[in-house]
Amino acid sequence: MTMRIAREWVRLVSLSLIFAGVLAAPAGSVAKTPKKPLKVACIGNSITYGTGIADRLRDGYPAQLQRLLGEGYEVGSFGKPGACLLRRGFRPYNEQQEYRDALAFAGDIVVIHLGINDTDPRAWPCYRDEFVSDYLQLIDSLRACNPKARFILARMTPISDRHHRFQSGTKQWHGEIQQAIEQVARLSKADLIDFYDSLYVRPDLFPDGLHPNPEGAGIMAQTVYGAITGNYGGLHMPEIYQDYMVLQRNVPLIVKGRADAGEEVRVSLAGQKLKTRTNLRGEWQVQLQQLTEAGEDYELTVETAKKRLVYRHVAVGEVWLCSGQSNMAFMLRQAASGARDIPQADDPGLRLYNMQPRWETNAVEWPASACDSVNRHLYFRPASWQKATPASVRNFSAVAYYFGRMLRDSLGVPVGLICNAVGGSTAESWVDRETLETQFPNILRDWLKNDFIQDWARGRAALNIKQSGNPLSRHPYQPCYLYETAVRPLLDYAVQGVVWYQGESNAHNWTTHERLFQMLKGTFRKAFNNDRLPVIFAQLSSLDRPTWTWFRDSQRQLMDERDATYMAVTSDLGDSLDVHPRQKQPVGERMARWALARCYGKALVPSGPLFEKALLDGNKVMVTFRYGETLHAADGGEVRTFELAEEDGLFYPATAEVVSGGVRLQCPQVKRPRLVRYGWQPFTRANLVNGDGLPASTFRGAVD
Repeated sequence: MTMRIAREWVRLVSLSLIFAGVLAAPAGSVAKTPKKPLKVACIGNSITYGTGIADRLRDGYPAQLQRLLGEGYEVGSFGKPGACLLRRGFRPYNEQQEYRDALAFAGDIVVIHLGINDTDPRAWPCYRDEFVSDYLQLIDSLRACNPKARFILARMTPISDRHHRFQSGTKQWHGEIQQAIEQVARLSKADLIDFYDSLYVRPDLFPDGLHPNPEGAGIMAQTVYGAITGNYGGLHMPEIYQDYMVLQRNVPLIVKGRADAGEEVRVSLAGQKLKTRTNLRGEWQVQLQQLTEAGEDYELTVETAKKRLVYRHVAVGEVWLCSGQSNMAFMLRQAASGARDIPQADDPGLRLYNMQPRWETNAVEWPASACDSVNRHLYFRPASWQKATPASVRNFSAVAYYFGRMLRDSLGVPVGLICNAVGGSTAESWVDRETLETQFPNILRDWLKNDFIQDWARGRAALNIKQSGNPLSRHPYQPCYLYETAVRPLLDYAVQGVVWYQGESNAHNWTTHERLFQMLKGTFRKAFNNDRLPVIFAQLSSLDRPTWTWFRDSQRQLMDERDATYMAVTSDLGDSLDVHPRQKQPVGERMARWALARCYGKALVPSGPLFEKALLDGNKVMVTFRYGETLHAADGGEVRTFELAEEDGLFYPATAEVVSGGVRLQCPQVKRPRLVRYGWQPFTRANLVNGDGLPASTFRGAVD
């Protein structure tokens, strides 16, 4: 009898250890399916309830979670539409029948997603100081029903800019509540998951701006499934990590990826060996010390106990992101110099990562299947790192190629070029959502009818997605889309700088572009963890469009060398009828001059003449320039396209004389000059250059 009691005691202890191990799975390896079903209580508001989902009992997130977890678990749904976390809110969760049902359920795992309704003006502004204590009381009351319960708190799902209170407080309060939820998780020692990050970049999944559709609910279910089981599909890395990739030298290197929760990850490169462990969300990252020795045959190893990834022939050198619209995407085979240079392109130290769209934004209707793929962020083809060969450079950006080739010739180290340009893309499509939501929310609203966005871009997008049955169908020209699909996958991958050729699709409104360009710089700098990241951009060339004079001058004023923002002039390379001039080699090399002079300290003139000031000298005007040494006319003739005006703003052609230190202007029709301009024609034949043959920029300025 004593032996039977002893054996039964051992069996019960063993079962309790197995049970405890399952509940603690994320701290170690992936949990095994328990023999006894574990009860999972999903507590929340209308999003947990499934409001807006036609068959919520099948497609709501708790129901989808049940299917993912299988028969080893029993999932209970306790969502109450309109419920607040705050006890003094307008519909406190702790006063609802769903709360009492959750107490009776006594879940072994309790997933809580509350706070959305607390963004209401009747709740957060009035009782915000009580949120943390009210949340802790809720947890305590549920724990009293099952002292061994594991609690998983969720960072809230996003609220779209389409919400009627978005700008009047909801956006800010939502962020403050997220921070409060994180504080509750720390204080209660609960696990924290994130419903926000993966859904924030998918506004198409929120038909009413608040409640996810079945696909969005499925993402929530996957998030909870991963947190409960620790299963994230094993070790995997961002797509940019491949053989022949180039790593940036002389900076600390962040290497990151995903693996199952609690797994140990080991990383080795160039004698450095680091290890870390994944968090509850399967995320991990390490920071390697900077590599100072350039080379072409390093090996990066990333491994767990179950999987080993080896990246071979890794180079260490200089990495640049080359981005923008069609003039950056313009391929070497299309350039005037392509036929000459493609056969000679054979350089293993120049490596290319070419992110090309699956569907070009030509004047066609995309099939519905393409629209669906675009919504799912499947816009770009899989890319791979390639050495520069005639085959690989042929379809690569001509501007980027000539930029990289000049760097290779001057620096003698490996150069990696990442190109993700998209024809016709707008500046706003490259800016991150958080920036636009806080600094320019009006550009997000009803974007296909929004005058901040160029009508050509809106029209082309509407045509491309015409066959989509989804009223929220997305497009590469939509604000934020290309950040989310072309920049976000590159986050934390170290680059030396950005080469940018874009503006044609924003030239209708240069004042809006001025705002967007500053946001764009900030987006790139956040993405690559460098608040001084150099941005080298191309000024628009010449084309017979009336706003381009003003736009080019606006771009000139956006250049700020103190802020590592540099502009290459291209107005001498334009085509009066074609927005895609074929002379791309000079553009790439002029951008490379800025990089070599300002990023690498090379002694060369980085730019053509840039307007400095205009001084009145009697009835003549003396104009001085930065980078204005040895000024002359490019064609050997008279310097042309300077104009002067009095206060009435009526400009007349001026005679230009190159003198020591600048250009002297005079015009018999202008007795009291007050304004000066140069190259002020959409398609200009301006011809002033400096001693390096680099052209002067369009400008308009006051005469002092």
